[in-house]
Amino acid sequence: MTSERFQAEYLPLSGTFYQVAHYILEDAAEAEDAVQELFLKLWADRDDLDAVHNPKGYGLRVLRNLCLDRVRRRSKLSLPSELPEQEWPGRQDEAVDDKEKLAKVLDAIKSLPDRQRTVLTLRTLDGLSYEEITERTGIGNLTLRVLLSQARRKIKTAII
Repeated sequence: MTSERFQAEYLPLSGTFYQVAHYILEDAAEAEDAVQELFLKLWADRDDLDAVHNPKGYGLRVLRNLCLDRVRRRSKLSLPSELPEQEWPGRQDEAVDDKEKLAKVLDAIKSLPDRQRTVLTLRTLDGLSYEEITERTGIGNLTLRVLLSQARRKIKTAII
């Protein structure tokens, strides 16, 4: 693809690309970065763009994937490496049991596959609805529920 054709077909779509990126990422600066990353990726793959019949659709698909990668990176669960020491007056045995259970839960969450951990984090910690999680991750509603169920089951079995 020539530079002139690229400028004629893809650059006029930058406003649309920005709106979609801003909708997914909910941050203006990050949306601008995502659109810039999209154009860099498209330009790097310009030899393959001759086969694309719908530049807008193709660009939106690539942009969506770039944005979802950014959301996943942003929503990685950062867990503490060690649990803080706390004093539990009068309940030392229960405190030790609670601390051990919490450590097991944290280990179980760390060991979950990325998709399960992301979905669990968005649902449980961020409090997002199934629809919001589907919009952010692109995971279908049924798959989302299965991933949540699997994650919860793995955590439950790790505690017992």
